[in-house]
Amino acid sequence: MRIQLLPDQLISQIAAGEVVERPASALKELLENSLDAGSTDIQVSLVQGGVKQLRVADNGTGIAQDDLSMALTRHATSKIATLDDLESVASLGFRGEALASIASVSRTQISSRYAEAKHAWRISSDGSEISTIEPTALDLGTLIEVNDLYFNTPARRKFLKTEGTEFGHCEVAFNRVALSRPDVAFMLQHNGRALSRYAVSEPVKRFSDVLGAEFAAETIHVDESAAGLRLWGVAAKPTFNRYKSDTQYVYVNGRFVRDKLVSHAIRQAYQDVLHHDRHPAFVLFIELDPNLVDVNVHPSKTEVRFRDGQAIHRFIFHSLHKALATPTGVSNAVTANQAGHNPFASAQLNYPTYQAQINLNATEPNGFYQTLFGDIKSNHRFNDTAQQANMGELYADTTLAQRLNESHTETNCPLGFAVAQIHGVYVLAQNTQGLVVVDMHAAHERIMYEQLKNALDCKSVSMQPLLIPVSFNADRLEIATVQEALASHEASLQQLGFDIAILSPTTLAVRAVPSMLQDADAVTLARDVLRDLHEYGASRALTERRNELLGTMACHAAVRANRSLTITEMNALLRDMEATERSGMCNHGRPTWFQVSMADLDKMFMRGQ
Repeated sequence: MRIQLLPDQLISQIAAGEVVERPASALKELLENSLDAGSTDIQVSLVQGGVKQLRVADNGTGIAQDDLSMALTRHATSKIATLDDLESVASLGFRGEALASIASVSRTQISSRYAEAKHAWRISSDGSEISTIEPTALDLGTLIEVNDLYFNTPARRKFLKTEGTEFGHCEVAFNRVALSRPDVAFMLQHNGRALSRYAVSEPVKRFSDVLGAEFAAETIHVDESAAGLRLWGVAAKPTFNRYKSDTQYVYVNGRFVRDKLVSHAIRQAYQDVLHHDRHPAFVLFIELDPNLVDVNVHPSKTEVRFRDGQAIHRFIFHSLHKALATPTGVSNAVTANQAGHNPFASAQLNYPTYQAQINLNATEPNGFYQTLFGDIKSNHRFNDTAQQANMGELYADTTLAQRLNESHTETNCPLGFAVAQIHGVYVLAQNTQGLVVVDMHAAHERIMYEQLKNALDCKSVSMQPLLIPVSFNADRLEIATVQEALASHEASLQQLGFDIAILSPTTLAVRAVPSMLQDADAVTLARDVLRDLHEYGASRALTERRNELLGTMACHAAVRANRSLTITEMNALLRDMEATERSGMCNHGRPTWFQVSMADLDKMFMRGQ
């Protein structure tokens, strides 16, 4: 086949595959054009998730009549003219591809009135045919209507999701732009209903309006400058963390970006204060000379390259690390005096003047050991008659370690028996080797995780109906995820033991949860499961991403820190650990228990030396 030049229409449709992936991509490009035009008020209206119609109106400078025909032409732009301009781009748009690509796969109409014009002019495109320019009525600014997206490329249209999903993505794109420009008013409508209105405000107010008051209340303000660089915005405290990276916004010179170098620097700053499987939340703005960053990396313009990446990384890391290093309330810190190689020679140690009582749920030794071992008779795992004796009386005659050996419990109970709980976090147990320290949350999480895996493999995840269904406000993507799950043949929610109903376009109700998770927070559990199902898709979430999904569910079911357990509950936890595979580590890779031998304890107290 001979080499031939492709038609302009086909070239534009090929480009549209990169620039206009879905309605949200088109909305992002149109919003950026409005901001480049100096708009202070932008109104967005969508019909059927933006597929049927996407309408953006602004009060910017407008497009002159003579330039209107060029607006739908590929590589025609008012943003740059030379290579020097390209290497120091200060505007959001500059490639001259967006409008031409959008027009090639839709029925597009542009009405605009230039600042000095007597009236507005209009031009339209029907995929390939561009109309002549004609006068129209419009106030100052520009109105762009994109109708029937992908009407002439049906194969592409088949890849679009449901109306709810596509609108959810449009809302995300809208909010990203709204976060970046609190000095601009924004309004969003869908199917004739006004859903979001953001008035001109201070940045902190805009962050609160878009991301919620809870986020705003848990943030630390950041504003650092050095060597022509500035980092400002808000970073959430480590306690306000997320299972997914869905509340992370980074802007470089006002442009929303996803950059691995910046993400790594932020992650490093949070490393010492955030568990590795959790994600921080932030809205951060990086400002620098446009000559020091290349934005011409990808047609979507969400990727950038810094001329001096190491300097940017160091600056972001140190700025955030400084902001997060807030006082912990600990005073009179111990300082070591190295004179004479004695670190405590002149240091003043402020020990507490009391020791808190440990509640052993008993009033005297006999009662304590009865509490500790009294239920053994009813436990079918223990049949030894010596273990059914009065443990309080037995304790008076011999030591617990001897009793464990004599009763052959080393084989049956390698983790021993619980004796206390520390700060609602750790369980202390005694076995024949010495002391066992258990992280109760990590251990229970592994137990629940393995039980959920076994139940799902056997297709026996039973439901526990809630006496009173729990309703909650849901965003568009959560609603769309439930709609798709209910419509699919996979019945993904039912397989996982959930019954979630749609009460309204903004409300979901949890009517049943998996039986083994009935004590978990139903709303938080449902939100995290829906987030996984949306991100990976139902089939993938139940196959290759199954373990991550079940890990999320297990984390919600595990006992929380600061919960007081009875001795019976602690022993039940130890027995479940002994019966669970891979119980030595939680599903996040953290150890669940440690053994401290008698020899190690003797060394600590210098016994026998």
